[in-house]
Amino acid sequence: MPRRTLASLTTLRLGGPTGDMLTISDPSDWPDLAHTISRHGQGAPLTLGHGSNVIASDTGHPGTVAVINTRGITTKRVDDTTVAVTVNAGHPLTDLTAWAVTEHLAGIECLAGIPGTIGAAPVQNAGAYGQQISDTLHHLRAWDWHAGRTRTLPAQECRLGHRHSRFRQEPGRWTILSATLHLTRTDTAAPITCRRLAGELGIPLGARPPLAETTAAVLADRRRRGLLLDSDGPDARQIGSAFLDPPVTPDQAARWSAAGCPVHTGIDGRWRMSAGWLLELIGCHPGHRIADGIHCSQRRTLAITAHGEITATAFAQVLADLAARVDANTGISLRPEPISVGQWPA
Repeated sequence: MPRRTLASLTTLRLGGPTGDMLTISDPSDWPDLAHTISRHGQGAPLTLGHGSNVIASDTGHPGTVAVINTRGITTKRVDDTTVAVTVNAGHPLTDLTAWAVTEHLAGIECLAGIPGTIGAAPVQNAGAYGQQISDTLHHLRAWDWHAGRTRTLPAQECRLGHRHSRFRQEPGRWTILSATLHLTRTDTAAPITCRRLAGELGIPLGARPPLAETTAAVLADRRRRGLLLDSDGPDARQIGSAFLDPPVTPDQAARWSAAGCPVHTGIDGRWRMSAGWLLELIGCHPGHRIADGIHCSQRRTLAITAHGEITATAFAQVLADLAARVDANTGISLRPEPISVGQWPA
């Protein structure tokens, strides 16, 4: 029987063989599985959800791979307007946002269409259109491999920032099991702070449109810009945005804005430039062939796609080369958005 590979568990469809693979569908199974892994002296497993934001190495991962497929939502009233929503880690974020709209719960409506699971969302502090998961995260439950037990982490202990978190700083220590969000019972969205979304809705900034209209506008804009992952077609093998919008100084923001680059103030308050525009500055464009088997997506420069029999090493090298070219031309550093997993050469 052929060995399972990381390629079969990621949207890029790249990556080498795995050791044991465990699929966890029942949350109650987790403690026994974790203790079994620890008794075998393996340490923390490589934990994956939908594999939509990772580049897996060609060498693979010789240890255990835990695929978190736990689903389910429970709710608890906090007060007249606030509902605590607890979601198992394997639950798709897109399904959660759709459910919240039907339940008239606001706070995550702008996260519609982001691929991956709720367990992956705090790792990157997933966000879009002026919202991020840290806006509503109250606490989460995670297995602490250092302590060998489940811990409850209040939101402030997760140290969520712009596409950043404690979980990225401490790889191999945590496996997120569930997240609890505090959502607001209302028929209207949170105030719209993103100009693009306000334009899509035809409303002024700060307005509060109906929840369902907001989510529909988010999905329409994401679809038009190639931000929804397709299950097939020429753009299917990708990880979404290849790079984060880089932070810049106010002087750099003014200079590059005058040159035509879209700049914006991030949720963290820092000026940021468009990573996609920077790639276009060095000659990339939608559909552009960057290297054999590696292209920009058909509708979006910033989404880099894989084709044919390429390797994860080649894909990672292309990202490094693109970042180096941008740095050489502008002095601005690009940082990849996806997480590298598996064993990579030193």
